[in-house]
Amino acid sequence: MNMEKAKAALKEIFGFPAFRPMQSDIIEAVISSKDVFVLMPTGGGKSLCYQIPALVLPGCAVVVSPLISLMKDQVEALRANGVRAAFLNSSLVAGEQRQVEDDFFNGQLDLLYVSPEKLVSQEFQPLLKQAKINLFAIDEAHCISSWGHDFRPEYTQLKYLRA
Repeated sequence: MNMEKAKAALKEIFGFPAFRPMQSDIIEAVISSKDVFVLMPTGGGKSLCYQIPALVLPGCAVVVSPLISLMKDQVEALRANGVRAAFLNSSLVAGEQRQVEDDFFNGQLDLLYVSPEKLVSQEFQPLLKQAKINLFAIDEAHCISSWGHDFRPEYTQLKYLRA
């Protein structure tokens, strides 16, 4: 049933007639609550592998993203397709952050993009424990090894996350 919803979301929300190679298997695994590591070339459709499950499962997906510009681009594209998406990072003023946190807590989001620093911060932890989270995704995970653990030490704490 969820894969039928996934195919419908692919067509109705994202405008694609069919999944690319491997996407269907990956999405089915994510929907089945399996841990998945996806390595595809740029433009290969990796983002849909967590965005579609986020839309068919109850709750909100939390996506860890290393770059503010990438978060903004992803959220803008999702919103243009009618998806309830937002981001939390240092580019937001306090009032904007509170609004996004309220939307997250109250189940008004399908996807929330966060920086690793925000995700592991003490003030964000209570929200994580109380919100209904359907999955965690680490976008651009290959950057961890490219940049090294000293560049963004918060990435090393992500191993403790579980939806």
